[in-house]
Amino acid sequence: MSTKLTRRAFLGATGLASLSLAACGGQPSSSSGDSGEQTASGKGSVYWLNFKPEIDETLQSLAKSYTDQKGVPVKVVTAASGTYDQTLTSEMDKSEPPTLFVIGNQAAVKTWGDYAIDLSGTKIDEECNTDDFNLYDADGKLVSQGYCYECFGIIANPDLITKAGHDVNQITDFDTLKTVVEDIHSRAGDLGFDGFAPADMDDSNSWIYTGHLANLDYYYESRDAGGWKETPATITGQYLPNYKNLYDLIINNSTVAPNTLATGGHDPQTTFIDGKTAFMLQGSWSYPDVSAKVADAQMIPYYGGVEGEQNAGLNSGTENCWAVNNKVSEDDQNATMDFMVWLVTDPDASKQMVAQLGTMPFTNSQPGDNTFLNDAEELNSADKYTMTWDFNYQPNVDEYRKALVSALNQYDSDPSDANWSSFQTAFVEGWAKNYQAVNG
Repeated sequence: MSTKLTRRAFLGATGLASLSLAACGGQPSSSSGDSGEQTASGKGSVYWLNFKPEIDETLQSLAKSYTDQKGVPVKVVTAASGTYDQTLTSEMDKSEPPTLFVIGNQAAVKTWGDYAIDLSGTKIDEECNTDDFNLYDADGKLVSQGYCYECFGIIANPDLITKAGHDVNQITDFDTLKTVVEDIHSRAGDLGFDGFAPADMDDSNSWIYTGHLANLDYYYESRDAGGWKETPATITGQYLPNYKNLYDLIINNSTVAPNTLATGGHDPQTTFIDGKTAFMLQGSWSYPDVSAKVADAQMIPYYGGVEGEQNAGLNSGTENCWAVNNKVSEDDQNATMDFMVWLVTDPDASKQMVAQLGTMPFTNSQPGDNTFLNDAEELNSADKYTMTWDFNYQPNVDEYRKALVSALNQYDSDPSDANWSSFQTAFVEGWAKNYQAVNG
């Protein structure tokens, strides 16, 4: 892997507007490693308040292994579903608070940033191979460091693309994507497959286009502004023409007519998996289903014709970010840092972590089996810029997206300039309206 990418201070990976950190799973659980033989210094212990209940069993096992190997006591406590912020508040008030905890978004940075040491230049920071998932406070302090992430983009079937006489690796921007997609669509009858899976606008699929695809505008607007640190009161829609480029390419080169998309029912993922299209929009979470039938599927970036997009990576983000407590002793801080480094560098430990998390952005971590996440890592390593999840800043999100769906349905039924203008209004003016509804 390459050295760490250039730091983009203040650009949080998720930028969620809520203060709470959402978790999923069961009741709190904990394990304390046997005291055993201490390290050479004989000092320090670790207490990790874990954010992800689904990895609790693995963490309990790793905590015991670390204690057995290093003689350092490690306790892992896992918060119950939806209670992380509440649990963290309670635990921080205790005489022996967590030494390692999660600060996963910019709102949490404001709440808990004063409790975190500056991770800049530390041993765990030196292991990190990208800065794209790290969170900073207003003064530029590295408050927390992303330890895993998800990604989304355009999933491609290289075999079908080759059958059509093209090479997926030659798709490096919107023009090359457009050439391949339109050619496949024009010969769909002979080829037996089409370009894109349907862009259904029912509730189970519309979020892809009103949230994820909308990030094509939000990311670049945020980047131009130096990185959003909180939800802006207004946006410009400067990159909506690029959104339109990709959206039009999808709906006009698909297995169904655009005017049939409003009610959905076309099952886009099954359409792709069954080999009926060469492309679809989805994320790393779809890998198990996709890979079962399309073994060589790979993910490429969103391309919409933005200048320099040949250097784009995937849309990647997380709210799983480690912070080390500056209210505990220096010995505990050092012990915690050593434990973190072990988790991401020890071959067996990192293999177990990656098996649960999909990937970890650290130079010496083991690779995972999720090809889409590995695609993201390869792009990171090639110094491609990550398109961070700025769609998470959408204000009054349900109402905002509902208006976008309505406007897109009008456009799909009649792709006129007037109907596109209505979508632009919903996108830009709707943002300001919903921001005011939430913030006054």
